[in-house]
Amino acid sequence: MTERRSRMAVLLAVSTTCAALISGCGVLPGSAGGSPGPVVVMTWAPDGTKSTNMPGMPAMAQAFAAHINATGGLNGRELKVITCNDHNDSVEAAKCAQRAQDKGAVAVLGSYSEHAASFTSALESAGIPYLGGYGLTQEEFQSPMSYPVNGGLPALLTGNGKQLAGTCSKVSLVRPDTIVGDQFPLFLDAGLKAGGRPAAGDLPTADDSTEYTGVAQRAIGGAPTGSCVAAVLGDRTDTFVDSFRRLGSEVSKVRLASVIGSVQQSLIDSTGGKSSPLENAIATGWYPPTSDPKWNPMKAVVRHYAFGDNRIDVADPGVQTTWIAYSVFTEVVRAMGDEQITAMTLKRALDKATGVSTGGLTPDLGWRNENMLPVPGHPRMVNAKVVYQVVHDGQLVAARTGFVDMAPTLGRPVNHDGQ
Repeated sequence: MTERRSRMAVLLAVSTTCAALISGCGVLPGSAGGSPGPVVVMTWAPDGTKSTNMPGMPAMAQAFAAHINATGGLNGRELKVITCNDHNDSVEAAKCAQRAQDKGAVAVLGSYSEHAASFTSALESAGIPYLGGYGLTQEEFQSPMSYPVNGGLPALLTGNGKQLAGTCSKVSLVRPDTIVGDQFPLFLDAGLKAGGRPAAGDLPTADDSTEYTGVAQRAIGGAPTGSCVAAVLGDRTDTFVDSFRRLGSEVSKVRLASVIGSVQQSLIDSTGGKSSPLENAIATGWYPPTSDPKWNPMKAVVRHYAFGDNRIDVADPGVQTTWIAYSVFTEVVRAMGDEQITAMTLKRALDKATGVSTGGLTPDLGWRNENMLPVPGHPRMVNAKVVYQVVHDGQLVAARTGFVDMAPTLGRPVNHDGQ
């Protein structure tokens, strides 16, 4: 009896020590499959800035986590989402990456930042995968820790150029006067050239302006019938459209165009629906239109877990990218079974992943060597497909069925002069 009490005392002491010093027992949040600790991930995006803001992405991440945890978690474990605001600032972006490491995140998922040069090296040093970035920067398609789910701005703008080439005799591009924006003409011109059209007229402008009358006039000025103006200004595209419509009868000379993210259904609705200047506008996106039934699972999660959260617009490509990134993460982690879930084991699983379904929202994804596309300067790109859309009767709808592959066009280097 004395020996039995002694053994029980030892077991109780060990249990108490583990409760007080979890790390000493090898059970860290986000570290071990089957353990009670949560699987920790991070999602970041800018919010409250004077340029593009993406508050819906962290909000979507939190709604997704609520859904997963209410339906059994990840292999029985809680999914814990940490969010971070990079404030559209390089120093703050680096701080977000450091926080991800400090909090034991196994991945950064479905995020938006223009400052990959600031956060990429930090994630690489910590060995933290970056799954489902928005695709704004070249680093996202170069870093071995990056696992993109779409073709980013290269595919989007190249696709827009190719879509415009089928309709427009001349194109003017209104875009941000930023380092990221400086890449826009390169890709748009690649699509235009592939369609047999000349390079676009490049009109860089501030991405935090309160009006764009001057640049709108320059975009329209001297434009022959059949010309198009591609306005790609993120959040400020609505301000450009407002300035554009104030030019009166001059606007009838040209057709507006953009990419999803700079133009979406909420902007069309707020500028007049069927009577909006965006009626008949050409748009290019990564994913099917929001009316497609493939988005119904996302819409159901938003209704149930984020009802009334006006940060989440289900038509926002940032929100959609976050949904896809978390869906892919969940599928990959569940396939890991009882294996430990760490940044290292997750990276190993992602490196082996292929044929990962997103329910038709993208082609099946994978990041094996054979999945990488031969796109110069973008060796991590695995999906360069886009969707052609158009505004018809005040609604964004598909202009043609299915995806259009931009990989062959992106595989042909183009100079800034379009040659």
